[in-house]
Amino acid sequence: MHVQVVLFDGFDPLDVVAPYEVLHAGGSASGGAVTVELVSAEGPREVISGTGGLALRATGALDLERADLLVVPGASGRVGEPGEIPEEEVGAGEWKQDQLIPVLLGRALTTELPELLKQAMDDPGITVATVCGGSLVLAMAGLLEGRHATTHHLGLDMLDATGAHAVRARIVDDGDLISGGAVTSGIDLGLYLLERELGPRIAHAVEELFAHERRGTVWSARAPAPTTF
Repeated sequence: MHVQVVLFDGFDPLDVVAPYEVLHAGGSASGGAVTVELVSAEGPREVISGTGGLALRATGALDLERADLLVVPGASGRVGEPGEIPEEEVGAGEWKQDQLIPVLLGRALTTELPELLKQAMDDPGITVATVCGGSLVLAMAGLLEGRHATTHHLGLDMLDATGAHAVRARIVDDGDLISGGAVTSGIDLGLYLLERELGPRIAHAVEELFAHERRGTVWSARAPAPTTF
């Protein structure tokens, strides 16, 4: 299984590094059954995150002929909408409009990324996973209508507004779309992907290595729906 973790300007570093490390460790634990790389829609380049100018290098281009799994992170910045920043804060240089998460996500939608993600969502051989606000990238591109997904709790209403079915859960498995809610869910998402694709023993070995105990609910669209209480 080849995994491509997608970088875009303003990405959240923890959304990237957490699943990258978990999946890379899964590759070691499975004798190379998983490979993982950082990519961007534009190809190899330094990509600036939304956290203090921290940069990571995309070593390749998002390539749907090579990828079995795409991991899409969210953005890192200030929560809010353009025009909501107090003028005194902008004047003091504390915040700029382009540091707002909706602005960063919107900028990502002006690149080739949305079309590539659409092609990935349409390809039955590719699974798309998101961390935190990564599901909002797909939702804002019009790709999650009718699908079940989660995101950071502050973005659940926005997810619903795009036609998606927002679920309050740590991990939401909607078949070829798997999403994690909140920034630290990237670890749990990575472990869930290892368990789903390679089995619980590989996932447990990595969980032990990281001294991490998974938490929260895993919600699956493939499970029976509950009756009314």
